[in-house]
Amino acid sequence: MSGQFEASVEVDRPVEEVFAYLADGRHDPEFSPRVHKITKTPEGPTGIGTVFRSTVKDAGMKTAREFRIVGYDAPRLIRWTEQSRNLVTADGGYDLEALPGGRTRVRIFNTLSGHGVGRLLAGFAANAARKDAPDFGRRIKAAAEAALAP
Repeated sequence: MSGQFEASVEVDRPVEEVFAYLADGRHDPEFSPRVHKITKTPEGPTGIGTVFRSTVKDAGMKTAREFRIVGYDAPRLIRWTEQSRNLVTADGGYDLEALPGGRTRVRIFNTLSGHGVGRLLAGFAANAARKDAPDFGRRIKAAAEAALAP
């Protein structure tokens, strides 16, 4: 079983700045409290093939996650796919759109897929993610605006 969630938010910063902030997945702990640690390989700019490895805590359990960037078109699109073998995995991305006045619309989405016993859990995980999606969007907005403050 799988399920999708998404959130959209308007960030009071230019699209190029917001894109650069989100493209560096090492910022994820600033808006995703489930991410405890994250690293990036290789060093240097993010692009297709960049891998982010993280330790996250979901439902009281810590798991290791590995995401590979599979789509990258600055400053409008980032796509990732999960490479790790967890019970529930995610593929998703960001879509960014420049708005008048130096603002940016950000859409984040993830499709959660269950594997093995995880098929029973994926629906619950997707429901929880959908419920949190508006708050997740607000956390992205607040973190990006704070990090990119003039």
